[in-house]
Amino acid sequence: MSTQISILGCGWLGIPLAKSLIEKGYKIKGSSTSEDKLEVLKSAGIQPFKIELKEEKILGDIASFLEGSEILIIDIPPGLRRNPNSNYIAKVKPLLQAISASSLSKVLYISSTGVFEDHETIPDYTEQYVFSSSEIKANPLVEAEQLILNLSPAKASVLRFGGLVGEGRHPIHFLAGRKGLQNPEGPVNLIHLSNCIRLILEVISQDQFGEIFHGVEIIQLSKQAYYAKKAKEYDLVPPEFEYTQTTKGKTIRMDRTSKTLGIELENKV
Repeated sequence: MSTQISILGCGWLGIPLAKSLIEKGYKIKGSSTSEDKLEVLKSAGIQPFKIELKEEKILGDIASFLEGSEILIIDIPPGLRRNPNSNYIAKVKPLLQAISASSLSKVLYISSTGVFEDHETIPDYTEQYVFSSSEIKANPLVEAEQLILNLSPAKASVLRFGGLVGEGRHPIHFLAGRKGLQNPEGPVNLIHLSNCIRLILEVISQDQFGEIFHGVEIIQLSKQAYYAKKAKEYDLVPPEFEYTQTTKGKTIRMDRTSKTLGIELENKV
């Protein structure tokens, strides 16, 4: 029998990921918050479910969505920028209860390098970074990671991606022509969709659960230099950066991820 995987959140990353997993022989259940998207999932060979995480409750048949699956991939954007007043942890906790009540043995939580703060010192953040209790309390993304990593009996891994690029999506389209942008000398931490999928497939195929992984591509250029280069490639007006304030930023390392999984990412961004 082929392994069944449930993907909570079949969107920009989730659908192509599901297709890649189906090609590898996995059976896939996928969720969306949109009724219209369910037919898209079905036509892609994904068993569709309408599931929505709300504060203190889950809308949809979460038990059936998880039933029979060995692995759950959680790929739901927190939406904290669009709705900063929403309680993300209150949405996550009912999901954790549903996971504990299911027969799942493994969970992969797709997180973001946004869990790390920018600083004037431009720190290097590794997979082994230990958050302080105050950092955990201050950032719901960090708190969600901690809750998921502490799941039992299912074993969970966290995979933190940099900014996502691919399928017509690149930050230069949003930044082109803008003026007064901050942090011109800051590092750039991005990853292409194909590399995201590659990392997820490796975590699953190598059964690497109970770990923390990072996904970023090596970009040697500063933000100003990188986006000027990309603007030229896309024939767009380059953004203008402000140099009056000290640059803040961070560098995301994935040395341990590369070593553990035995892979090097090709630069595609």
